[in-house]
Amino acid sequence: MVAAVEGRDDMLEVRNVVKRQGLRETVSDVSLSLRAGERLALLGHNGAGKTTLIRMILGLTRIDGGSISVFGNRPGDGKARRITSYLPESVVFHKSLSGLEQLALFARLAGQPVKACAPLLERVGLSDAANRRVGAYSKGMRQRLGLAQVLLGRPRLALLDEPTSGLDPISRHDFYGIVDDMAAQGTAVLVSSHALTELEARTDRIAILRAGKLVAMDSLENLRRRAGLPIRIHVRAADGHADEVAGTLGGNRMNGCRVELSCTADQKMARLKAITALGDAVADVDVVPPSLEDLYRHYAAGEAGS
Repeated sequence: MVAAVEGRDDMLEVRNVVKRQGLRETVSDVSLSLRAGERLALLGHNGAGKTTLIRMILGLTRIDGGSISVFGNRPGDGKARRITSYLPESVVFHKSLSGLEQLALFARLAGQPVKACAPLLERVGLSDAANRRVGAYSKGMRQRLGLAQVLLGRPRLALLDEPTSGLDPISRHDFYGIVDDMAAQGTAVLVSSHALTELEARTDRIAILRAGKLVAMDSLENLRRRAGLPIRIHVRAADGHADEVAGTLGGNRMNGCRVELSCTADQKMARLKAITALGDAVADVDVVPPSLEDLYRHYAAGEAGS
């Protein structure tokens, strides 16, 4: 176990962790860290080892090699449990209790004031359903109740496994607003999800697992730079200038008045300069960098690693 260091800001430290299932390593030599106030996205195909890694951080699954420290504490011990919250993909609650009663039960078990429950239910959008039985809740409502449970006591580390499963688009937006608030208050947040589009602007770093191995971990900007994937530039010609724009810039002609160009990061400014030189012949320009989905396919397919 790593001893806690005064003033350190690493809430989670995973060092060379291994988990074996028979002769196969389901998690293989994975190392990562998570600082206070940081949002880390954990990505990977089904079976890549994401949930297994989370369960080891929680102390629910034995580690076969390496070490995990939760602010200097061993996973699953008393202090680690007190400062950690977990939201699984499929949350299960007592169907006969109301949402308020269920959350109040969790508050008592966690030693938190019951009076905090109603404001938390309002924060996750369940105030109107607080007195309804959980058995009548939709999956999305149960997820929101689970998020309210995560918020109890302002945890220092939050592990969220497919947290937006079952949520509608507005609820997903609200959920990430709450994640942003948690991070702003110093909570370290790890989000495991397949919803790549919604994660793109909502995380500080991204970790990608493939077959139990960590193949990439960095900021979105740095992952883009390392991957070297092409940037797409969409140019819309002004009326009557499509042939001029296409003839000057080349690229692929689309829908009559649009041209799509592809370039590397170091070619982008030269391309934009050539577009600007066309003046009024150009009506609009969109620069589209590689998306998180593009990067995920690149790294998870094994085209690059770290």
